[in-house]
Amino acid sequence: MRVCICSTKIPFAYGGAESLDETLELELSRRGFDVDRVSLPFNYSSRAELLKSGLVWRLLDLKTATGEDIDLVIATRFPSYLIRHRNKVVWLYHQFRQAYDLFGTRYGFLDRVPEGRSVVETIHAMDRRGLSEARGLFAIARNVARRLETHNGLEAETLYPPPKLADQLRCEGYGDYVFFAGRLDDMKRVEAMVRAFEHTRSGVRGKIAGTGPLMEDLQSRISESNLSDRVELLGWIDDAELLDHYARCLAVYHAPYDEDYGFVTLEAFGALKAVVTAADSGGVLEFVRDGVNGRICAAAEPRQIARAFDDLFEDRSRSRAMGEKGKEAIAGVSWDRVIDELTASLST
Repeated sequence: MRVCICSTKIPFAYGGAESLDETLELELSRRGFDVDRVSLPFNYSSRAELLKSGLVWRLLDLKTATGEDIDLVIATRFPSYLIRHRNKVVWLYHQFRQAYDLFGTRYGFLDRVPEGRSVVETIHAMDRRGLSEARGLFAIARNVARRLETHNGLEAETLYPPPKLADQLRCEGYGDYVFFAGRLDDMKRVEAMVRAFEHTRSGVRGKIAGTGPLMEDLQSRISESNLSDRVELLGWIDDAELLDHYARCLAVYHAPYDEDYGFVTLEAFGALKAVVTAADSGGVLEFVRDGVNGRICAAAEPRQIARAFDDLFEDRSRSRAMGEKGKEAIAGVSWDRVIDELTASLST
């Protein structure tokens, strides 16, 4: 059976979605499918460019080089699900959130550009058409499915994907530092983590892995607050280093704003580490339970985060117990179910 994964690719950008595309391809291949990925660049700089990005997908006629049909198309991100195919399934990573829940917030920008309203209406129309055509509609988290129902009136079944490194995660103890891994941008709220160390009372430290637009600002904040001996920016790290930090850290900080899913949560739990998050962190809250397998702060506010860090540092046995409970919380997440559901239309 020939399966094509259709997704978008912003040049020189790599994150959780790109990693998930790669892992989905690998897992399909492991189960005997003949699989390939089709990725097209996505440009949303204007309404005209947005329409072009969608139109390219709409005009595609996916076939092999010899003109043979593709048996199944799995589309993931806007606007890839605009593709027309007799057997199209959508596994939604997220919609173009700027046109939905981020519109009018500090994290949005379409409300501040001249064509903003027109772009939003165009995207809503594209989504209604492309998503309603799917033979199967799935989402990577309940949070993504909830947005889809709220804004588009469409129901999607939740299929949780395991993280790419799930089978390599391990625990080698509970050190003296809280670990963060991810892109350094506003929505990940890493600055709140750095500022938390201005208020901690214990000897807890912080290590931050990743790159992004806030790198220089975070470094300046660390220097100005005299935190250089307690908070370390690691920059980009490879998978081996990432696994080492998960194995040795005390706990993991992951308090983004309304995250779609949050692979970091599952990575932390896979390494038996508690997660510190916030009450508005979205998909993270589908797994984290306050006081059970992590700490949920009422807001991503530095003093609250500091208290959570101190509590975990001062009671290592409790931190260990939380991490063990975290492992239990993700026990049912598997690729077998994901692949079985995504490919079910091949047998009907």
